[in-house]
Amino acid sequence: MTLLPLLCSLALVSTALCCGVPQIHPVLSGFARVIKGEEAVPGSWPWQVSLQEKDGWHICGGSLISARWVVTSVTCSITTSHLVILGEHDRANNTEVIKTVGIAEVFVHHDWKPETKEFDIALLKLATPVGFTKTVSPVCIPEEEEEYTGFELCVTTGWGLTRNNALFSPNKLHQAAVPLVMNIDCEAFYGSVIFDSMICAGGAGSASCAGDIGGPLVCERYGAWYLVGLSSWTSPNCSSTLPAVYSRLTWFREWIDEIVMAN
Repeated sequence: MTLLPLLCSLALVSTALCCGVPQIHPVLSGFARVIKGEEAVPGSWPWQVSLQEKDGWHICGGSLISARWVVTSVTCSITTSHLVILGEHDRANNTEVIKTVGIAEVFVHHDWKPETKEFDIALLKLATPVGFTKTVSPVCIPEEEEEYTGFELCVTTGWGLTRNNALFSPNKLHQAAVPLVMNIDCEAFYGSVIFDSMICAGGAGSASCAGDIGGPLVCERYGAWYLVGLSSWTSPNCSSTLPAVYSRLTWFREWIDEIVMAN
């Protein structure tokens, strides 16, 4: 791991070189819930994207990983007809300065298994590269050899439902501090449907829900935030006592690099 995140946090290098270092610092009050959640500080998660229909309907979350690429979940069924919205906090606020970008290509992992939700990851190549700003910048991707196992406190964000029976997702971006859960412990809740390509988090009074899918699970290391997981699925009623399941990004680092370099 390089010193670049630290240099970024100290503003000693160009922001164009930085990932995972928000210019607006997040503020977390511990185990706040996305279910019944906590509003994020506007602009403090600058890689968070909203994937939307052309009429503005929010479908899923995603994460900006470079000026030209967003990563999300296959289960979101995103196509080139959808839009990527960056820099947004309050979807009901028409005065926010946001970026709206089309999608040139969608790359679904070749081993995607809809019946088990294994390899639930898709890359979106943006129609045009985005310039980084105070509220739009990429998250870091961990190396394959990085280990994220259990008990580490991380953060999940999104516009998902704040209660499982809500009719609409919230307008404002919410966040939750969630502990990572070891896969063997996650299997105690869900059985044999937990695979090595997945990572679990939450279950300690916090949960992801519909609308959060595809969005980020990030952990802070080396002075920067790393994208450890993509929200993939949760319990049917978004229970805050059960962990949510995410696609494990270290498992897919090589695939991400191959797709980006080839396209």
